Amino acid sequence: MNKTVLLEVKDKIGYITINRPEALNALSSQVLKDLNEVLDTVEASQEIQVVIVTGAGEKSFVAGADIKEMDTMTPTEAFEYMTYANDTFSKLANLRQPSIAAINGYALGGGMELALSTDIRLGHEKILLGFPEVTLGIIPGFAGTQRMSRLIGASKAKELILTARNVKADEALSLGIINHLVPVDQLLEEAEKLAKSILKNAPLAVEKAKHVITVGVELPLQHAIRLETEAEALLFSTEDKVEGMRAFVEKRKAVFNKK
Repeated sequence: MNKTVLLEVKDKIGYITINRPEALNALSSQVLKDLNEVLDTVEASQEIQVVIVTGAGEKSFVAGADIKEMDTMTPTEAFEYMTYANDTFSKLANLRQPSIAAINGYALGGGMELALSTDIRLGHEKILLGFPEVTLGIIPGFAGTQRMSRLIGASKAKELILTARNVKADEALSLGIINHLVPVDQLLEEAEKLAKSILKNAPLAVEKAKHVITVGVELPLQHAIRLETEAEALLFSTEDKVEGMRAFVEKRKAVFNKK
């Protein structure tokens, strides 16, 4: 059986592709299992420094959870399925490497929640985003209610979730759901450009910056500032800090070794 989630590594970028195009990349239990395993590989990799997440085919990033599979679930089975999905998406959100979603089509329900678990999101002008769950008698179950409200505010998140209204590209950009809107045929190229702009910087500093932001937004400001200060002080013990500052003083390009 073909792997439902693919991982390719090239030039320090890990490309994660949800590979179930015949089902518009819907998130079955097998997809979640394969994604979990791929994320473990990414986390353990010393080569991968930035991750790009996308969907196979031209129609869909991820069209949502697998409704045919969910249709027969008991409440207990649904709880276990949602818990596993949330653990997997949290693993993506908490990767030490920055992650970029290249949204190449439908990102609905679980697909929207997958995208929200990445750090930066790019889309093209034909994408369609939304939460259709209440039309099915359920609610977003992969942290969509929480991540979306933290991203765009509770009121806007309630509007989108309670109405089940789909959002087109321009509105997604204006709401801040996606960071950049690019031409269809340049989506992956632009995601790679963004990844490479991250890769040119000190990798330990990039990892620490992501961690401080991810954790700090959930803390009181005073505690978050302390977290930042401690992370900064730790970076002063690294070779990359020495190299970065010496390169600046000597007016040359820094060569970082992740130490």
